[in-house]
Amino acid sequence: MQKMVAEGGVPVQAGPIAVTRTAFPVILALSFCHMLNDMMQSLISALYPMLKADFHLDFAQIGLLTLSFQLTASLLQPLVGLYTDRKPQPYSLAVGMGSTLVGLVLLAQAHSFGMLVFAASLVGVGSSVFHPESSRVARLASGGRYGLAQSLFQVGGNAGQAVGPLLAALVVLPRGQGAIAWFSFAAMLGMFVRAMVGRWYKPRMTPPRSKKSGGVSATGLTSAQVGFAISVLIALIFSKNVYTASLSSYYTFYLIHRFGLSVSDATVMLFLFMASVAVGTLLGGPLGDRIGRKAVMWVSILGVLPFTMALPYVSLVWTGALTMVIGALMASAFPAILVYAQELLPGRVGMVAGIFFGFAFGLGGLGAAAMGRLADATSIEFVYKVTAFLPLLGLLTALLPDLAKARERAAEAAG
Repeated sequence: MQKMVAEGGVPVQAGPIAVTRTAFPVILALSFCHMLNDMMQSLISALYPMLKADFHLDFAQIGLLTLSFQLTASLLQPLVGLYTDRKPQPYSLAVGMGSTLVGLVLLAQAHSFGMLVFAASLVGVGSSVFHPESSRVARLASGGRYGLAQSLFQVGGNAGQAVGPLLAALVVLPRGQGAIAWFSFAAMLGMFVRAMVGRWYKPRMTPPRSKKSGGVSATGLTSAQVGFAISVLIALIFSKNVYTASLSSYYTFYLIHRFGLSVSDATVMLFLFMASVAVGTLLGGPLGDRIGRKAVMWVSILGVLPFTMALPYVSLVWTGALTMVIGALMASAFPAILVYAQELLPGRVGMVAGIFFGFAFGLGGLGAAAMGRLADATSIEFVYKVTAFLPLLGLLTALLPDLAKARERAAEAAG
């Protein structure tokens, strides 16, 4: 509860409680919820081989299934973020998990491809509500260590993406589609923890900034420069997430087709890739705080090019090793990109998180759908040969402005 102070004998509500130090319990609670959220999402892609066989799907339908749950999140997240920038919703975190819960129950009972798509879409809606407001709470709880807070928050999601395929191999694949319903208990746990985070957040909510007080002028950049920089960041997200989607959606098929692995062994390999993504995410934010966001973007996107180029031509052992390096390097970019974008648009934390988490889902989904059609027309191996060139877009990092120098120039001009 917010404190009450007396003015002229009349109690009035004080301003929001200030956060002066990093609130690690809150950030770790958000990270835990992120783990549960993305664990349940990753079940969908981990179960693709089973669903493909049970429902007689082709690769194009697999891509559409990915698109359905990623596109709902992509379209809704910026709108949710824009709305909560103006009217913060502390308990929306728990409500969003309810949509994921319903989606999981329907997925366990689905008997047609259309029902699979609808259930997956509900899981996407849950993410669209979760990410913008959670990112805002993580920044509020950071105590100024923005990169660290975003990394800790995001690494929970990456850990969930890594654990999901492993749990799918251990729990769902041996028992069949109906076992997906067991994960509804994780959704209920997530709703409870998110409600507790909402209680902490409510008395600390900052009022929305007026149009005059925050925004673009604080960066020392013009609106056109900010818009161009956001476009560059979106291009970097495109490079990173479309390639990552090629691994998360089709890596198991690639391993089964090229190396003759069983579904369970291929799923374990997918777990190792997802685990490396979690490690990269954990490192990306603190490194950005220490050496700068642009430096992290350079290394994590353009620096991965030699490894993506080599991947289609190496043995099974080297395939596993290279995908782990690729996953760690590419994942380290996202915390740096998100915090950089939030610094470009101060006071618009929810909208920025919605845009970039949304584009992460949407571009990944569109990429997965396009690559599914390409794989049907050619082969999975050819898909990896084509997408290997995507990290070249990392060269666009050179076009991003130095925000520290821009602020210094603005301060000198104002003084």
